Amino acid sequence: MTSSNTLLTIGMITNEALPVLVNELTFTRRVNRQYDKQFGITGAKIGDTLNIRKPVRYIGRRTPTLNVQGSTESSVALTLSTQYGVDMSFTSADLKLSIDEFSSRFIKPAVSQMANMIDFDGLQQYKYIYNTVGTPGVVPATADVVLAAGVKLDNEAAPMGDRSIALNPAAQAGLVSTFTTLFNPSKEISDQYLKGSMGTALGFEFYMDQNIAVHTIGTYAATLSGVTVTNAVTSGSSVLTGGWTAGDYLNIGDVVTFGTTTSKGVFAINPQNYQSTGQLRQFVVTSLCTADVSGNMTIQVSPAITFNTTGTPNPFATVTSSSNTIEAGAVIGVFGTSAKVTPQNLAFCPDAFTFATVMLPDMPGVDNSRATDEQLGMSIRLISAYDVVNDRRISRLDLLGGWATLRPELACRIAG
Repeated sequence: MTSSNTLLTIGMITNEALPVLVNELTFTRRVNRQYDKQFGITGAKIGDTLNIRKPVRYIGRRTPTLNVQGSTESSVALTLSTQYGVDMSFTSADLKLSIDEFSSRFIKPAVSQMANMIDFDGLQQYKYIYNTVGTPGVVPATADVVLAAGVKLDNEAAPMGDRSIALNPAAQAGLVSTFTTLFNPSKEISDQYLKGSMGTALGFEFYMDQNIAVHTIGTYAATLSGVTVTNAVTSGSSVLTGGWTAGDYLNIGDVVTFGTTTSKGVFAINPQNYQSTGQLRQFVVTSLCTADVSGNMTIQVSPAITFNTTGTPNPFATVTSSSNTIEAGAVIGVFGTSAKVTPQNLAFCPDAFTFATVMLPDMPGVDNSRATDEQLGMSIRLISAYDVVNDRRISRLDLLGGWATLRPELACRIAG
């Protein structure tokens, strides 16, 4: 605690703000966070890009004979797209408060708003996730939907033991009474009364986040039984389809399937054993797609369509079918009904998403202070200047960051 004759310094304020920010985060605190101090040297700005490495995948062998594989690293480009900030002013009297009082009155409200914006943007990453369960427009209220999300993650070889589910308030209300007897006793029950925490059940840690994204499914008038693949697809991310009504469209984030379990089905593949999971592969639409006057629509999808076509397991294969193609005539399935509005609760492992911040440079002619924690993967900067006319210190708190979906297979949307 400072004495009555000591003014708070800008460094004291910044160092207090960083841990408060981390504690206020809900979704972001549970995902991969990357920090690149290189930008502290070169100077970071909106639009700069970080390349986040993804794990190498190997096939392995079952014989004594050496079978050397290349170590191919891939990466995801993360653009520093947002400079989050809160602007404040303090009087000389304010700066004579103890740091505890100052934190409660000024720092916490400021960084709470910043945390809210960061979490909101992070939850918009749902639109890059293809695995989806639940029923759009129906609030999840049973264990079945949670178990179904777990199956999706299991089939994608997602790690056990570090899985979370972020729920909007309605989904939390629907599930909490159902799961009351399932949550672990003692500490887990008490944690229900902490910010955003419900407890652990069915292999997931449950949290409430009011920033859960809401998705609107595209609008289409066609009878989907008449909408089919026009040309066979062996690879890539584009699928030409026909049978739509002119003007029908699919939104970014819509989920589609090709074929059925009994006819021309395209199935998900387990990335560890390269076998079909028995479930139709769900694809997420990556760009707005609109049917032309002839009813044709080219759908851009993720994951990219990759079959095992050489007889040797492909560690990057995403789909399998009896013909090693998405066959012409395969029917299209759209998850949900036309124009349905539905919250996108998320089940995820930390490496599904990543949030990166960088060290912002000092600016000349003003007081600068930065707080960085490489272990937490967070960095913030406070700049302050004195307003001699009004006897106040004008300050701006800034965090330059960006979001990316690192491994979409490690997450599953739960429609609500």
